[in-house]
Amino acid sequence: MSAPAPGMYSPAAAATAARLGLKLGRPNLEAFADALLALARADRKVFAVTSDSRGSGKLGPFGQALPAQIVEVGIAEQNLVGIAAGLAAAGKTVFAVSPACFLTARALEQIKNDVAYSDQPVVLVGISAGVSYGALGSTHHSLHDFAALRAIPNLAVLAPADNWETAAAVRAAATARRPMYLRFGKAPVYDLPAAAPFAIGPARLVRPGTDVAFLATGETVVPALLAAAELEARDGLQCRVLSFPTIKPLDTAAVTQAAQDCRAVITVEEHLVNGGLGEACAAVLAQAGLARRFRIVGLPDEETVTGSQADIFRHYGLTMEGLAQTARALLDRPAAGPP
Repeated sequence: MSAPAPGMYSPAAAATAARLGLKLGRPNLEAFADALLALARADRKVFAVTSDSRGSGKLGPFGQALPAQIVEVGIAEQNLVGIAAGLAAAGKTVFAVSPACFLTARALEQIKNDVAYSDQPVVLVGISAGVSYGALGSTHHSLHDFAALRAIPNLAVLAPADNWETAAAVRAAATARRPMYLRFGKAPVYDLPAAAPFAIGPARLVRPGTDVAFLATGETVVPALLAAAELEARDGLQCRVLSFPTIKPLDTAAVTQAAQDCRAVITVEEHLVNGGLGEACAAVLAQAGLARRFRIVGLPDEETVTGSQADIFRHYGLTMEGLAQTARALLDRPAAGPP
């Protein structure tokens, strides 16, 4: 398995983050593991089930501290979900941890039937999500998971943006007692500024603005925030940034309010442009009769280029620089000159 991609943020992006007072945190995957261990220490009904993912899921300390609360099924994702559903039916609070690319493809039928249809409160945890596996290529990328899981009734879909949202999402998932999917990457992310309290469902306002609205999810929220700051500094644009840690159920009120208040809307996600946050927001705006300049920024319907996660983000414009240029093009503004 590949190591976390270096250089996720360009020197200019890092400088913008420093100007905003942002601190570089840990990978969300590590924040998840720590939050889960804390929950399990406090409640012996909390279980982790893994598919040969103890190491990649950062669950080594969990296994050492609480060996009776972790189940290893080996490379058998369908069994992982079935066993997790059985434990949940027996009253346990279960987190089923596996690489997102395999969990949401090989075990899709079990997710649909054993968890969602059977209404078992399993928390499915897709680790190393999006293009976290970098140069291992399309077989190891999970760029379909939002689309596939949004189509399954009775299944919430979450993608936290930073370490704080991650820990809050894990705690909320443990108490929600409903079928749920959590998605985490493994590259370090900047901690977002303090924003609205976390809850499953609502979007969180990260930055106000009325020119362009960036509606982002997961680890693309930070590049969107940096792009907003860059656009204000160099173009005088006031850009709203909303974090959507919950893809489903979607905060439709936040989507429509952003379109009503801003001249343009840009959605951002580490997912194919098909079937994810962007298409969900487009459907909301179309049904509400709101016409705005609109772009979905994600990965196109093609075989993903080979490279590190940072390389792939740069290639597809999922960076401060790429998103700022998308906003300028959407507003028909000339490219900004040298900083």
